[in-house]
Amino acid sequence: MFRRTTLAAAASLAAAALALTACSGSPDGGSSSSAAAADPDASIAVRLVLEPTNLDIRETSGAALDQILIDNVYQGLVSRTPDQEIVPALASDYTISDDGLTYTFTLREGVTFHDGQELTPDDVVWSLTQHRDTETWLDSARLSGVTSIAADGQDVVLTLSEPDSTLLWNLTGRAGIILKQDDSVDYLTAANGTGPFMVASWKQGDSVTLSRYDDYWGDAAKSAEVVFSYIPETQAALSAALAGEVDVLTGFDATLTDQVEANGDFTVDVGASTDKGVLAMNSTSGPLSDKRVRQAIRQAIDHDSIVEALGAGETLYGPIPSLDPGYEDLSDVAPYDPDAAKKLLSEAGYEDLDLTLTIPSFYATTVSQILVSDLNDVGITLTVDSVEFSTWLNDVYANQDYELSFVLHTEAHDFENWANPDYYFTYDNAEVQDLYAQSLAATDEDEAAALLAKAARIVSEDAAADWLYNGGSVVAVASDVTGVPTVNVNARFNAAEIAKSAG
Repeated sequence: MFRRTTLAAAASLAAAALALTACSGSPDGGSSSSAAAADPDASIAVRLVLEPTNLDIRETSGAALDQILIDNVYQGLVSRTPDQEIVPALASDYTISDDGLTYTFTLREGVTFHDGQELTPDDVVWSLTQHRDTETWLDSARLSGVTSIAADGQDVVLTLSEPDSTLLWNLTGRAGIILKQDDSVDYLTAANGTGPFMVASWKQGDSVTLSRYDDYWGDAAKSAEVVFSYIPETQAALSAALAGEVDVLTGFDATLTDQVEANGDFTVDVGASTDKGVLAMNSTSGPLSDKRVRQAIRQAIDHDSIVEALGAGETLYGPIPSLDPGYEDLSDVAPYDPDAAKKLLSEAGYEDLDLTLTIPSFYATTVSQILVSDLNDVGITLTVDSVEFSTWLNDVYANQDYELSFVLHTEAHDFENWANPDYYFTYDNAEVQDLYAQSLAATDEDEAAALLAKAARIVSEDAAADWLYNGGSVVAVASDVTGVPTVNVNARFNAAEIAKSAG
């Protein structure tokens, strides 16, 4: 039987700290440390790029909600560190039976929701049951293999119909969020969680403000308030930083490092991430239904030049980034070779080809300009259609009405999208789906990862898409601020350790 205790969690957190140090150059995984005492009443202003359409963590899609609400406001039985280690949260420890069919979580005592109500085992059972059984709640299918959810004193026991190697991971995300049973909160505009921060206000089109929850069960947040300010445009964000209006810039353009660091008030840290710049290809009809055309597009693109232009990150040639299980260097599958690309297009009967790239308008033009140039060199004329994100969600994500599309996918452990023929990627391969199912059923982590790696190679060899780069987590931090996370911040931004010097 496997037991994960708070002692083991401490070891994992220590390992996470080392990983953060390697990425950021500072012991706490944040910006440069300050000798001045921290101000417990400080307000921290953090620039983010994409604002959520509402605050309903149950039913509203998009990483913008996960980024600010999970860990800060909402919690599950377990959580994850930035380097993807799973650690206890609302559960003080947990055990997994040898056959992988029974998970037993011991719930912490003395935990309260932000409205003062006590967290009970019944709340946990109700939350997980509701999430499993309510199809409109995002990620409900992730708990579909859980046949029983029951409380036994302070223990909550989950019983599975068959092993699921992703269950613990899924419980660190939306599927595992614990809510108060029959709560009356208006989830569209407010929240009631158990985390170190409460949602104080949301000024639509401007910011979301979190305030410290003084009755938090764990260590208190180090700052009284965190204001997430939504500034999509990079130059505007830079100007706000230089004017002293923000303390932290996430999603920062690494090519502007010299400008933001010039006066010594900011330091740029680059951490690892699971951000994947995905060039999706709709293979259901037209030229892109021909694998040779898709492969030609991949070999026409100079991935190294994209990474160089972005100033951070690394090349990626498959669907799994280096932080996730199943990663393998797949650069051999689609090396940069314009001549080979031209030959493939000729074999497919396309000497001159016109395609349209649909891209959300909040992205800079760096990537699209390189794509236009590289594809033009092999005889493909690329028209860039820059649209509002709501339009992209409707046309591309929901209705699959596109030829090529670019989006930065920040989610970790999201290979399942390539095993889902209904996802907007439009990729349908029975062997990949079977390998993914086998990886879920595996009780050994190494076996599960090996199955994912095999499936990922097939996806790449099928030229199901092109993975332009694995983005770096670029954060600019004010010199009087410490404790800022620097790994995978586009997916999660845990603000509890952020502190600002007094004075």
